[in-house]
Amino acid sequence: MTADDLGVVTWVKSSYSGSNGGNCVEVGRGGGIRGVPVRDSKDPQGPAIVCSRVAWASFVAFAAGCEA
Repeated sequence: MTADDLGVVTWVKSSYSGSNGGNCVEVGRGGGIRGVPVRDSKDPQGPAIVCSRVAWASFVAFAAGCEA
């Protein structure tokens, strides 16, 4: 699916993402989507995926334990 297919979603980039144009993902909020939409911030009109809330929570927990 493309990000446009998700309708009215507010996209949010992590506060850990700097303004240097690094590799970032954005997470969608709102729009009545069941799950968590995710897209590449460098390609906002490109593909997006929708993860279950459980899968997203698992990913965030895993990422929190990774070293930079």
